[in-house]
Amino acid sequence: MTRKRIEWYVRHLVFCLAAISPLLALPSYSAEPPLVLERTIALHDVRGRIDHMAIDLPRKRLLVAELGNDSVDVIDLAAGVVAHRITGLREPQGVGYAESADVILIANAKDGSVRLFNAADFSPAGSVALGDDADNVRIDPRNGLAVVGYGGGGLAIIDPRSHAKIADVRLPAHPEAFQIDPQTGRAYVNIPGALQIAVVDLDARRIVANWPMRDASANFPMALDPSQSLLASVFRSPPSLLLLDAGTGAVRQRLPACGDADDVFFDTSRARIYVSCGAGELGVFRRDSSWQELETVRTASGARTSLFVPQLDRLYVAERAGLVGSEAAIRVYRAAP
Repeated sequence: MTRKRIEWYVRHLVFCLAAISPLLALPSYSAEPPLVLERTIALHDVRGRIDHMAIDLPRKRLLVAELGNDSVDVIDLAAGVVAHRITGLREPQGVGYAESADVILIANAKDGSVRLFNAADFSPAGSVALGDDADNVRIDPRNGLAVVGYGGGGLAIIDPRSHAKIADVRLPAHPEAFQIDPQTGRAYVNIPGALQIAVVDLDARRIVANWPMRDASANFPMALDPSQSLLASVFRSPPSLLLLDAGTGAVRQRLPACGDADDVFFDTSRARIYVSCGAGELGVFRRDSSWQELETVRTASGARTSLFVPQLDRLYVAERAGLVGSEAAIRVYRAAP
């Protein structure tokens, strides 16, 4: 090989190394998506709409309100199977687990009742009549009381130990999703029929603030991050994620969201928000200097109900049975990395 030829090869080698050296200096990123489908748990013989879910964390059991099937499935998450089915319900919408009383509460839309079951053996433990459209169930982390949205506008406070309603808070219209601040005892309530978010003092049992929603409607799902004093409310018309200051109601940020949203959750350990939508996708948002959409994860049409359990690092998404014979199921997503 001639000297000129060697010099030509050396020059080109130096050029190539100079071109790729900035790429070698870049940090490496995992190709793993933010939500990884880990498994699918079949819900046999379940037809119709699936509504809210809850977790019995000590037993690692997922509770699934199957509104269209008049049943609640109890899923053993370790085994990945349905361990028990509570039947004979009346369009169960909301479900909750009160750990201090070891009681499951099921809110029924059709007859307005909240039925209680002992979580150890699923035996009936009583019933509370609310009159109409019993819906979302939340457990007040401060005292173990259950709060249930219902009717034309009300929050019922139920003592799971005595199996009795102890108070009511009147609202201007039917409440959809609501969240309880464990530090202040305030409940933030989506009220789409009144185009507002209401702030309720659960101890005083009254509304202390109303925040009108003028630029969007159909605010169904809601999440709260008390550490950031941040409230997330998702609207269906137009599809949008609204982030508000939990102290003042001031809008911090507004972002486009997926269609037909039904649930939203903060993943505080990763500075993320997950939104599940009936349009067949999960919206994943991340906070850097501001919030922005990180990725969209495809699911199935109509799979809008979900539950994020931070203690298990899992997002559970309910998929209803299809018209062509596919079974209902729970998709289990692992949050990553």
